[in-house]
Amino acid sequence: MNERMIRIRGARSHNLQTVDLDLPRGALTVFAGVSGSGKSSLVFDTIAAEAGHQVNETYPPFLRNRLPKWTRPEADEITGLSPVVVIDQRRLGGNARSTVGTVTDTWTYLRLLYSRIGTPQLGESNRFSFNDPAGMCPTCSGLGETVEIDTAKFLDPDRSLREAAILLPGFADDGYWQSKYIDAGCFPTDLPVREWTEDQRLALLYGGEYAERLDPKPPKGFESLVAWFERIYLRTSDTLSEHKQRAVDRFTRSGRCPDCRGERLNAEARAVTVRGRTIGELALVEVAELAGLVAAVTEPAVAPVVAALTERLRAMDAIGLGYLHLGRATATLSGGESQRIKTVKHLGSSLVEMLYIFDEPTVGLHPHDVDAMTGLLKRLRDKGNTVLVVEHDPAVMAVADQIVEIGPDAGAGGGRVVFQGPFAALRTADTPTAKALASRAPERREPREAAGAVTVAHASRNNLRDVTVDLPTGVLTVLTGVAGSGKSSLAAELVAQHGAITVDQRPVGANRRSTPVTYTGIAAPVRRLFAKASGLPAKFFSANSEGGCPECKGLGVVYTDLAFMDGQETVCESCGGRRFSDEALRHRVDGLTIADVDDLTIADALDRLADPAIRRGLRDLDRVGLGYLRLGQPLTTLSGGECQRVKIAKELRDAAAPSLYVLDEPTTGLHLRDTDTLLDVLDQLVDKGHTVVVIEHNLDVIRRADWVVDLGPGAGRHGGRVLYEGPVAGLRGTPTAAALGHD
Repeated sequence: MNERMIRIRGARSHNLQTVDLDLPRGALTVFAGVSGSGKSSLVFDTIAAEAGHQVNETYPPFLRNRLPKWTRPEADEITGLSPVVVIDQRRLGGNARSTVGTVTDTWTYLRLLYSRIGTPQLGESNRFSFNDPAGMCPTCSGLGETVEIDTAKFLDPDRSLREAAILLPGFADDGYWQSKYIDAGCFPTDLPVREWTEDQRLALLYGGEYAERLDPKPPKGFESLVAWFERIYLRTSDTLSEHKQRAVDRFTRSGRCPDCRGERLNAEARAVTVRGRTIGELALVEVAELAGLVAAVTEPAVAPVVAALTERLRAMDAIGLGYLHLGRATATLSGGESQRIKTVKHLGSSLVEMLYIFDEPTVGLHPHDVDAMTGLLKRLRDKGNTVLVVEHDPAVMAVADQIVEIGPDAGAGGGRVVFQGPFAALRTADTPTAKALASRAPERREPREAAGAVTVAHASRNNLRDVTVDLPTGVLTVLTGVAGSGKSSLAAELVAQHGAITVDQRPVGANRRSTPVTYTGIAAPVRRLFAKASGLPAKFFSANSEGGCPECKGLGVVYTDLAFMDGQETVCESCGGRRFSDEALRHRVDGLTIADVDDLTIADALDRLADPAIRRGLRDLDRVGLGYLRLGQPLTTLSGGECQRVKIAKELRDAAAPSLYVLDEPTTGLHLRDTDTLLDVLDQLVDKGHTVVVIEHNLDVIRRADWVVDLGPGAGRHGGRVLYEGPVAGLRGTPTAAALGHD
């Protein structure tokens, strides 16, 4: 066996077609291929999974049970692996207490510095922690903001309770929560809220003394709407789901804490200075400048702290994050920024012969900034490590030692190695990536005519400098600029001032039971088809209800917990993985059982199932290039690019009256060929009268724009200004113009 190779034989995870592959160790290898071709299945679910599993096996059972679980891949043989470090695109936790400083450990060093040489002396470093009662501001509990419930948004005064006057989530017509208040017996259920007495309205909102004044009084255990909202949405220690966060954003208003003014710390900690600056002041200084301020601290007693902190700050600056400050909440970071922050801890590592795996490291990077990331990848390789990168950016492919393309198509049409070799050879190969590299779309020379304009006025969010800009309606507008220039801040202001349908980078909210059938809403019409043909109730054709296999509860697999060993997931022997009971599988529609429907691809279902409701639910998934997905495929198995398109398809389906769409880097996870499909979808939205605003670095998207707003010139305090607004052909004198070849 060649010890300088990673040897893979018979890899079969997901759609991989028994892949055999040898990868050079100590090299930078880029994996390319269309979205859904099997790149992630090979790199993450095969190579990383096996390496992670083998590392875990070296620990005793007590520790192994507390380490991240790796599911061993389906493969005949995998050898030549090293301990693995996976740096993915997942956003850093959305907990309100998590900041750039806490997640990079720089705040820990800074706290230590202030606790040792600060004036006046406070002692322990926890006195400077906003996550510790000893240091947090008592007014805002260390959050820097106070959140107030906006009860004015709870009720529609022109509706009655029976007409769904309560606007909170979960209070839809005839829902459980709505009936609780209708049946309370103390409110006029058929009278518009506007015509209620003051006590009745306040009792509904706040309960307490107002409820006691009512006659008749509410039943025992009555919970006011405010108490209900606090219990469900505010008094929880868990990170909020996307759904719950939207509810909090809608029904609350927040503002800077009146006591700490956003610094999160109590008065004692805020009073301590080092070289005339408080720790709260340094938390708002950009990382690039902060590195110099910290390096100027020369007291010998804290020299190791200064050295470690300075090194970490300079590493952040080196990978293009110098515009961030330590007080920035991690929930506000993009996927690309999150990924680069994760790399910081590895830059100073002296470990060699490691296996580093990156998932699209250029996400969120302007073409002007890509060199910094490719430099990092080469540095990791040159230290003696093996670097594997899943990437679509030609600039990253160009610096790789070799390219491996998986394909040729997505889903069942992919899963094979269609090319392996240097980038120069790829350009002349007959593969989807080679063809896409050879034929890029030209710039739009005749922009579509705007229907009007929407104004974002006096935007000062984050680094924006009192920006006022008119965005044309009825066309495609792209917000461009280097990373940190203010694009996302401008888009957030647009949404805040005018409202919009947003499609961001967060994954599809899904569990293992979520499939295209359930997500698109076609489950009910599919069940109705079988119910009509069989005479049975529709619930007998739901794997999550009466129709589910009793052995595996409709999952198709049986999971056995093996304590400190990897849990074993086996195909259910009773249903053979088909998920349904024998009774459900006895009935057919057009020769198909209900399980056969799950095995259909979206494209096949459009041909085989003529029901209008089913076709409406699926056609937009097919339009965005996802016709190869199986109807019963768990959404948890989708790649990042596939998840993006699923969300876009859902918005396409729900689109009615002309709306404003804001998309945050929709090309994330998309192959060059799939980007063309996405652009066709965006054009369809515009053709229907919608306004589409896209935050994007992808040059193909910028070329197809009707209107460009370019921000900069730099990041952080060096950006936040509009450098250009107009047709893409007129863009000159900016980093974006240079990337387009205009200068």
